[in-house]
Amino acid sequence: MKLLALETATETCSVALLVDGETHSRSARSERGHGEHLLRMIDELLAEGAMSLRQFDAIAFGAGPGAFTGVRLAASIAQGLAFSSGLPVVPISTLRASAQQALWPPVTAVAPLASSAAERVVVCQDARMGEVYWALFRRERGVAVAEGAEMLGPPAVVLARLREIEPGRSLCGAGSGFAVHADLAPAFVSREAAVLPELAPHAREIALLAAHAGLAAALPPAEAQPVYLRNNVAAIPATRPVPAR
Repeated sequence: MKLLALETATETCSVALLVDGETHSRSARSERGHGEHLLRMIDELLAEGAMSLRQFDAIAFGAGPGAFTGVRLAASIAQGLAFSSGLPVVPISTLRASAQQALWPPVTAVAPLASSAAERVVVCQDARMGEVYWALFRRERGVAVAEGAEMLGPPAVVLARLREIEPGRSLCGAGSGFAVHADLAPAFVSREAAVLPELAPHAREIALLAAHAGLAAALPPAEAQPVYLRNNVAAIPATRPVPAR
C-alpha cells in the first residue's frame, strides 16, 4: 500500500510517505507557516522517492482534535491534493496517532523507549481555555485502540477517569496537556506511570494507522472534514464526546 500522510494539529507539522511497509518522513516545529512547511516537505519526499501523487493509493491526514487552524489546514490540503490526483482520503484521529507513538515509539521519537512497555496510554493534548482533548487507548494487535470516546474537558475529568483504572495496570500519559496543566503529571507519576509531555502526533503514525484501516476507510475528497470538539471557542467549557476514528 502507498500512502501520503499529513499532520498539522499542533505546533509540529509533519509529512510521511508509506510505501510497501517502509516509511519516510519530515517534520518541522513552528507556531505559524505550517502550510508552507507542509508543501515543501511533500515536494522533498516525493522527489527523493522519485514518485508522483498519482502513484499512491490514498492521502491520509490528521483530522483532529487539535488547533482549529491546524486541523482545518491538514483537511484542506489533503482535500486539494486528493482532488488534483484522483485519490481518496483517510481521516485519522490525532489523539490515536499520539497513542500509537507512545505505545510503539520509533527510534526517532521524543518519547523514551521505556514507554513502549505500557499497555495503555492516556493522551492529553492542551486545548486552551483550561481544557484538554483526551482519550484512553490500549494496545491491541499492533495498533492503539480507543477505550471510549475522545473528549474535551477540564483536567479534573481526566483525573477522575484515572481513578477508575485499576492500580498496577501498565500505563503512561502523553501529550502537551501534561506540560500545561500542573495537576495532571503528578497523578500519573504517583502511580509509577511514565509521562511524555513533549510527545505530539506525527504523520508517521497517521500513515501506519491509515494502512491498518485500509482502503475500506477511505472517503471521497469532498468528505475530508476536520474534527472539532469545540464548535464555539467563546462557549462555556464543557465535556463533549466525539466518536474516535
